Amino acid sequence: EPEEVKAVFRRRCLLIGRRFRLAHIRFGAKVIEVATFRSGDITDEGLIVRDNEWGTAEEDARRRDFTINGLLYDAESDQVIDYVGGFEDIERGLLRTIGHPETRFKQDPVRMLRLLKFKARFGLAVESKTEEALAQIADEIIKSSPARILEEIFRMLESGAAEPFFRLMTDFGMLDHLFPSLADFFRGPHGAEVYELLRVADEYNRESDKPLDRPVLAACLISPILTQELSRQESILGRRPHLGDVINLTHALIHAIVSSSFFQFPRRMRILIAFTLSSQYRIAPVDGQKARYGKLLKHRDFPLVLRFLELRSMVDAESESLYKEIAEAFEMGGVQAPPKRKRRRTRRRSRTPRESSDG
Repeated sequence: EPEEVKAVFRRRCLLIGRRFRLAHIRFGAKVIEVATFRSGDITDEGLIVRDNEWGTAEEDARRRDFTINGLLYDAESDQVIDYVGGFEDIERGLLRTIGHPETRFKQDPVRMLRLLKFKARFGLAVESKTEEALAQIADEIIKSSPARILEEIFRMLESGAAEPFFRLMTDFGMLDHLFPSLADFFRGPHGAEVYELLRVADEYNRESDKPLDRPVLAACLISPILTQELSRQESILGRRPHLGDVINLTHALIHAIVSSSFFQFPRRMRILIAFTLSSQYRIAPVDGQKARYGKLLKHRDFPLVLRFLELRSMVDAESESLYKEIAEAFEMGGVQAPPKRKRRRTRRRSRTPRESSDG
């Protein structure tokens, strides 16, 4: 039990979690997370609310989600222990649940997302009855914690396999329950534009030591929708939207997308997403006005704007020269702001009282 771990390490150990009790053991600046063996009835279809029944190594392996996750390593004997056939499934490149797939998904619906994650990242095949169960009960995903779902999605956006992951989410109908407005757009004529941005974001994340910031990754999902909305607004207004229109529409669009979603983005993140997207049109105005970005380069969050512009340049060759220009200006510590247009002063009428006619 976790209490036994604490008895060994005493003050160095901190027990955390209610649903899933863990021990955090501190060694200087490092924290090592320790999970003790659990047991549980893998045939119970009820949602797992708490997972703090202690058991043996074999019981712990059999209560895990997929066979490839059921392998244990004995450090003393330097051996891999396999109670569930996971090693054979790894060699076969097969994803298979431990126990009946529908039951295991109902116990913890996030397992369905994890299945798509493994398939997207490693190209594994899915056992037929596991795939059938996923397709049949995809709507069970809304019984999960919204915070857990949001974290899983952002981890996949950071993983370097976001494009195949979102394709799978769309194909299996999972996105319809989590991100309905995005699911509709993916299936529409401009859905490929989102996949293209995710593809270059994956490329960037695979080649970089640090993943892209989350507001930038979220902007990849929303930017093509914003582009189409701006085009629609131009038709309605009968003119090209100016920057004020762009800013207002960006905030309204993000609010609409998040409001219809299963989870909520934190307020600070929504602000950063809106800033990242609307600033693209400050750099390259759609209304034909001259770009004015001198002050923008000095904004503390401008690196997000620049990074997203870089992704755009990887998709659209026409944006490449603009990205190089802005990146060079940013590296030089900012640019001299273009001269302001001189405003014509309006002559005021004299307020001198008229002379009296009988004076």
